[in-house]
Order: sequence, then structure tokens, then C-alpha cells
Amino acid sequence: MLLPHSVCVLLLLAPLYSSAEDDPTQPQRNPCANWMGGAPGYPGHNGLPGRDGKDGKNGEKGDTGEPGVPGQKGEVGNQGPQGPEGPRGFPGARGEMGESPFLLRSAFSMGLTGRVSIPNVPIRFTKAFYNDQRHYDESTGKFRCNIRGLYLFTYHLTVYMKDVKVGLYKNNKPIMFTFDQFQANNVDQASGSILLNLDVGDEVWLQVYGDEFGGIYGDNLNDSSFSGILLYPDQSSK
Repeated sequence: MLLPHSVCVLLLLAPLYSSAEDDPTQPQRNPCANWMGGAPGYPGHNGLPGRDGKDGKNGEKGDTGEPGVPGQKGEVGNQGPQGPEGPRGFPGARGEMGESPFLLRSAFSMGLTGRVSIPNVPIRFTKAFYNDQRHYDESTGKFRCNIRGLYLFTYHLTVYMKDVKVGLYKNNKPIMFTFDQFQANNVDQASGSILLNLDVGDEVWLQVYGDEFGGIYGDNLNDSSFSGILLYPDQSSK
């Protein structure tokens, strides 16, 4: 009874000593295998690697999500260095012309045409260099203020053959005097200037002061002039 079992053991070991030329993948016909429930099979071969999916098609783009909550504002950084100056821009449009104080004008410049022969009365300057506003009245020799403000008055008088003392008057009151003593065989000049604040209706003029006739005159070669101009009008006079 032991002999069959020994024979089967030898038969099971027989494939181990088979030739290298035998194909191990082929099943062996062993009668003992059926009796013992079958011998273990050989391990199978590993399959080929599958595709990694990189060549697959992109899916459809999803909807934009809701904006997130703003983060906390950071601290203000230090001011950086000044950058290079940029190119110069085009000139802007010209603005509207502003109001000028010289829209209120008052000025005159008058000269003599002969010798002054009567003292203590306004000297009548009848040669007009400028009197566009007609604020100087050549018939009376007086300037009459029409615009309240600050005025500058000047006079340059040719003196010949006699001493002269001339006064500048405002409303029948002498404001300043100029005296020139005539030098023989010579022609002198008497001049003066003054700033006056005037109200509307004030009058300003020149006249020889004293009882004797003055040596003031004017001709084609020598001028004696009396001038005045409004420097700063009083805005409340508009």
C-alpha cells in the first residue's frame, strides 16, 4: 500500500528535473496531480501599463465664483524717490479776461500856448496832449474829479524873465507851492508832483501865487504842462 504513494512523490518531483527545453507554460500530465487535488499554477505575466489620461480633452470652463471678502488694508508704505520729469503738456485754453481797475479811466495832460499874465486865478492850459475823458476843463483851467480814488498830479513849467511862485490848489485851498528864481540870460524849469485822494466833485488846478505877474510861458520851442491821472479807483464808486 505504500508503494503507490512513493511513486506519486517521485512523479511530482519529476518535472523539476525536466530538460530546460521543456515549456513550463504547458500543463504537465501527471496522474498524481488529479489524485492530490492539482499542483499550484505558475504566476501570470503583468499587463501593459494603462494610459495616463494626459491626452484627454479639457472639460468645460466652470462659472466664475463669488468675490472673496476683501482682506485687511495694509499700512501705507514710505514715499518712494521722485521720478523723472515727464514730457511737457500742451498749453491749456486761454482763460477769460478778468476785470481791470483801469476800466475806470481819468487822465489829462495839457500845455500852455502863451504867457501867463494874471496872478491868483487858475492857469488855463489849452493845448491838449491828452484829455479824452474831458475831465479837465480848458475854459476854467480846473480838473474836476468824476471817479473817486487816488490821483497823481504833475507840472513842469518854463520860467523866463521873471521869478515865479506857483501853487497847486484843491477846492480853493493851496496844497503845495513851487518857487523858482529867474537867472538872467537863462531859461529855468519849475516842477512839482503830488498824490491826492479825491472825492467826486473835487477840483484841482494851478495858479500863480502873489500879486506880481509870473514868468511862466509856453511857445513852439518850450512847453509848460499840467497833468493828472487816476492811479487807484475806489471800488465803492462803481
